[in-house]
Amino acid sequence: MIEILNTAELARAKVSGALVADILHTLKGRSAVGTNLLEIDQWTKAMILEAGAESCYVDYAPSFGRGPFGHYICTGVNDAVLHGLPRDYALADGDLLTLDLAVSKDGVAADAAISFIVGESQPAESVAMIDATERALSAGIAAARPGAHIGDISHAIGSVLSEAGYPINTEFGGHGIGSTMHQDPHVPNTGRPGRGFKLRPGLMLALEPWVMADTARLVTDADGWTLRSSTGCRTAHSEHTIAITDDGAEILTLPRHR
Repeated sequence: MIEILNTAELARAKVSGALVADILHTLKGRSAVGTNLLEIDQWTKAMILEAGAESCYVDYAPSFGRGPFGHYICTGVNDAVLHGLPRDYALADGDLLTLDLAVSKDGVAADAAISFIVGESQPAESVAMIDATERALSAGIAAARPGAHIGDISHAIGSVLSEAGYPINTEFGGHGIGSTMHQDPHVPNTGRPGRGFKLRPGLMLALEPWVMADTARLVTDADGWTLRSSTGCRTAHSEHTIAITDDGAEILTLPRHR
């Protein structure tokens, strides 16, 4: 299903997007050496409930997961890049942490992800990988305008990632979003310009470039959810929810303090 949201729905989407962004901003500030991933999950739960919103994850049970997710945020450390199930792990200096959050408020969902390094250590390779996903995300957003196609977004994202030297996996990528978290159209992280669904105002998309340092192959963790690099290499993931407008794309998942 591809939804085209009306003016009132887009106004609610802005509220959901700001909430997601603010929670991620808060969590990044709290995440330090010694912070437990389960603490991050509980902080997320408290902020979602305080805002009168709903988690898109707790009851989420797609075909690629093992039963309901049962937590409020995805937490990926180092080689874990997608669907990271929070676990009893204390963050160490230099860990590369990815936080992925989707929340619904007043019937409209928003989805975003950030990757950052915990503590004082800043491994150059990890910094470069995070930067590549952020630049790819910016390129994808710049390509999202009325009359363009999904393939234009995918090509823009993939060009940045490929030029940075990263293999690209197309099993998981961006997606439509609206009254539910995951909708059509699928937005691969590489593609051919001029192909796919034609963009129009009112369409909401979650764009999410993610990479693994030296492989395009994923493996599923024993928890049935967490997707890791097959080689154990580090990974990074950046995501924004955008709305197509008459003038281009509006980013909905920016922290309100900005």
